[in-house]
Amino acid sequence: MLLRDKIKNGEEEVVDRLGLPKPASCKLASFALFAIVILAPLPFGSVDPLPIIAWCTILGMALCTASLRGLDRRHLLIITGLAVVVGAYLLAVHEQVAARPFFDAAPPDSIWQAASNALGSPVPPSVSMVRDQPLFALGAPLAAILCLLVSFVVCVDRQRAYQLLDVVAWSGSAYAAYGIAAFCIDPTMVLWTRKQAYFTVLTSTFINRNTAAVYFGCCTIIWLLVLLHDITRRLPQAAGGPSRSAIARALQNLRNISLIRFFAFFACFVAMFLTGSRAGVLLSLLVCALAIGGLAWRAISFGRWQVWILMPVAGLLIIMIQLLGAGVIGRLDSEGLAGGGRLDTYRSTLAMIRDHPWLGTGLGSFAWSYPSYRSDAWTSWGTWERAHSTPLEIASDMGLPLVGLIFAGWTAVFCVLLFGLWTRNRDRIILVAALAASSLGILHSLIDFSLQIPGFALIVFALVGAGLAQSFRVTQTPSA
Repeated sequence: MLLRDKIKNGEEEVVDRLGLPKPASCKLASFALFAIVILAPLPFGSVDPLPIIAWCTILGMALCTASLRGLDRRHLLIITGLAVVVGAYLLAVHEQVAARPFFDAAPPDSIWQAASNALGSPVPPSVSMVRDQPLFALGAPLAAILCLLVSFVVCVDRQRAYQLLDVVAWSGSAYAAYGIAAFCIDPTMVLWTRKQAYFTVLTSTFINRNTAAVYFGCCTIIWLLVLLHDITRRLPQAAGGPSRSAIARALQNLRNISLIRFFAFFACFVAMFLTGSRAGVLLSLLVCALAIGGLAWRAISFGRWQVWILMPVAGLLIIMIQLLGAGVIGRLDSEGLAGGGRLDTYRSTLAMIRDHPWLGTGLGSFAWSYPSYRSDAWTSWGTWERAHSTPLEIASDMGLPLVGLIFAGWTAVFCVLLFGLWTRNRDRIILVAALAASSLGILHSLIDFSLQIPGFALIVFALVGAGLAQSFRVTQTPSA
């Protein structure tokens, strides 16, 4: 009975001591997952078709080779819910491109009748404003879903989940170091090509500085969690929380690797500020504070003197923000949080949703459908290929019913992660990292399109998959 109580209370070490079978290693699948997490930001954020095709192919093969022996009924329930969302997504794409749709939920776009009248001959109609464009635009969301599934299956093994955190953190530091060096040498270049914009800020291997900001913000958060985890696991478990001398000894006993990790964190932190992104930096700092609180909750009982220690740390952070964030603060003063024509674009996108509420104008068709709705209140200079709000763009491209289902799916994901954070006493850093990455990505995507860039989205979905896999206490059973 005592052993059963220990397992029920989350003491998974007992399982290891008994020698019960662990989840299948999934070596090939984990290698493919880690390789894609490392390489996805490299080719300009993987926005071109060729890297997307490569990632989909590799992830599909990895999913076929991954073993499902480590999954239990709770994991299969999550996969079932994900299958429902994916099925609805594919159904909407079918309705947009099919010559004979299953349902008459939305009439063909009026542009096809106008084309028929102009040409004097009938043109086959379609729900999508651009024929077959939904099929061409399906690659990026497919890669994200495959990445989540592979990570979910692989990271049932807790060691693989920790390895994923290391891969994301170290690769982010490498991109940050490259970005800082490139910014100092020639900020007008991204990799081997000249930038089209953002000549005075850091973008590293990304084209857009906002995506670069949240990517480095995500890596900064993970590094802080790793550093805090190194400290807390060296603290003695005391009823009133660790004493001042215990914390001092823990800090003194940190290995040299922790100092290296601090410099890796600092590189990501500096790179994040050098992007000059307003929302990216502010949201990263907000989520960072929440993530630290989520990891420290129930791990450290803060007393009055611990709070006094936090005050100089907060003061140091404010000084660093003033030194590194001059461009961010200046843009906030001059443009606010959502300037640059975003509000007018949101109004125009809402008009598109009003005219196409059920199935939208077609996946990936925003750049073609937006000009006829573009507001006269904003300058006519430039083109808008994105709505700068992922939920609004999905609603305009795919319709309101699918947006509601996606919202329900993300709500379920957060509920599962929060359940794991509440019930698990071990491996909480994985859950906090998944919550932080998904929160940062979603919050930023409300006013931009970071989750529509595969180079960042694949990292977020990989972390979410690991968090979902580790949201339940281990109840190992012998496997064949």
